[in-house]
Amino acid sequence: MSLIERIKEKAKGNVKRVVLPEGDEPRTVRAAAIVRAEGLAEPVLIGSAEAVRAAAQKVGADIGGIGIVDPVTSPKAVEYAAALYELRKAKGVSEEDAAKLVTDPMYFGIMMVKTGDADGLVSGAVHTTGDMLRPALQIIRTRPGMKVVSSSFLMDCPNKSLGEDGLLVYADCVVMPCPTAEELAHIAVAAADTARTLCGVEEPRVALLSFSTKGSAKHPLVDKVREATEIAHRLAPELLLDGELQFDAALVPEIGASKAKGSPVAGRANVLIFPDLQAGNIGYKITQRIGGAECFAVLQGLAAPCNDLSRGCSVEDIVNTISITAVQAQ
Repeated sequence: MSLIERIKEKAKGNVKRVVLPEGDEPRTVRAAAIVRAEGLAEPVLIGSAEAVRAAAQKVGADIGGIGIVDPVTSPKAVEYAAALYELRKAKGVSEEDAAKLVTDPMYFGIMMVKTGDADGLVSGAVHTTGDMLRPALQIIRTRPGMKVVSSSFLMDCPNKSLGEDGLLVYADCVVMPCPTAEELAHIAVAAADTARTLCGVEEPRVALLSFSTKGSAKHPLVDKVREATEIAHRLAPELLLDGELQFDAALVPEIGASKAKGSPVAGRANVLIFPDLQAGNIGYKITQRIGGAECFAVLQGLAAPCNDLSRGCSVEDIVNTISITAVQAQ
């Protein structure tokens, strides 16, 4: 059973309500119909009922039984506006501003998650990452003890000798361009949690990557990774975590034993933390395109799950991301 199949089975075991702010987008409507038919989640489409039904008819999607919520006419709008005003008044948001903001499908969907009327949110078929992440950070905020929102890529590799039976978790590949040592440490802890709770990895083994292994090179960039490792140990002393390690030292047992003798992680890492976004983004695409891995992106660090899609996403991508979000919400 593949990683995404395992995630879908887990989603079916405890069905969660996932809100879709792009409710009249054709791919999203089709994905919502599939998700409901397969029992992966309870989708909620945000938008005018007329526009949502028109999109469903256009693509031949059966959305019977799926909730449709129009932010402009919803009786919840007043409640959400009041809650948003209380959350943001210290930042200069007026009651009038809040009332206007909640008519926006993205803000309305984020407020549904904040108030517990939905368990998670998926967008990105139309909106940018920033369009979603901005209100999510303002309203849902980071979970207790977590200072940053970042991403993990779940890499399901055909080479089953790697990581956890072919599963590797890469972070951060989307959000933080140049994290500080402290931010890198928080990313490492969050990625380990993602591996454990979303992928069922019983023992996350976290490697903080560099072009150096255990002092083989001297450079401020190496120092940052070494400092991040020390901070991560303080944040999660129970976690198997080590750095700085080169990519091959983290993954290949013989090289790990040679370059980092005695390391609890070297040669058998299943969670790989890249030092910056350039390295992470390049690394996951190499693994995907040359290594033939299937990859699934998730955001981590928020107090409730919100996930982003590529604007070029397929219906299958949306179904998969809704399933992942539902499992995060469990």
